[in-house]
Amino acid sequence: MSGTFTGVLPLAIDIHPGEHPEWHALGMTFNADTIWTTAIAGTIVVVLGFMARHYLTRDENDHVPSKVQLIWEAVVGEVNTQVEDNLGRVHPLVVPLAVALFFFILIANWLELIPSEPTKHIHALPAPTADTNLTYAMAILVMVGVWGFGIRQKGLKGYLRHFLEPYPVLLPLNVLEELVKPITLALRLFGNIFAGGILLALIAGLIDWKIGGFPIGGGFEWFFNIIWKLFDMFIGAIQAFIFSLLTVLYFGMAGAGHSEHDEHDAAADAGHTKESELAA
Repeated sequence: MSGTFTGVLPLAIDIHPGEHPEWHALGMTFNADTIWTTAIAGTIVVVLGFMARHYLTRDENDHVPSKVQLIWEAVVGEVNTQVEDNLGRVHPLVVPLAVALFFFILIANWLELIPSEPTKHIHALPAPTADTNLTYAMAILVMVGVWGFGIRQKGLKGYLRHFLEPYPVLLPLNVLEELVKPITLALRLFGNIFAGGILLALIAGLIDWKIGGFPIGGGFEWFFNIIWKLFDMFIGAIQAFIFSLLTVLYFGMAGAGHSEHDEHDAAADAGHTKESELAA
């Protein structure tokens, strides 16, 4: 990909999307940077979790919550509010899963914002969520959990029966919708983070922008880099929240039972409505 600014010296910005340093083993190819950044993001989440547990269980007279505790409580409280407002009560393990996904995706998205390019050809901390290998893996993990949860709640026959509702003629569409969910879940996250990385690379290329022989790109690069990184932080947080919220919605719709038909139908309708809003 290249761009040229007219009226000034030509500026070529070389970007090679989808290229990764690779490891090869057992006849397979592994994207090395995705692996190590995923491990870094996961380690940070685990450390934050242990820190929050430490602060929650310590015995102190003042009982003043720490900053880590406040962050965890704010996120958990917001997820619980969204769940209860849209789906009522769901399985108690769903919210912790959604919270863990939120923090993991958030940290993974924000790794891109850390300056980690000593040369034009080395990027030590790209966002692993800009690689479809990770986003598809997370989406499949979520959907397998959703299907397993639905079968456990309703039984295999009961869960499969919902594909015939409200009319048996809708069976192909209901099956297609279920199969498309992990694809849209993965591509929505990947597309937004990947585009953010491309724009950061384009902005970084402004440093070589010159008029005549006079370099002027440094000031523009510095200004636009700060503005876009702030915006990218916001986008990264929004995408992490959407992924975790859709996870909760899918679990809630999968666990809707026949014994509380009206209540769960309303919850399922609310879930579909919220999913449509988030997709838009």
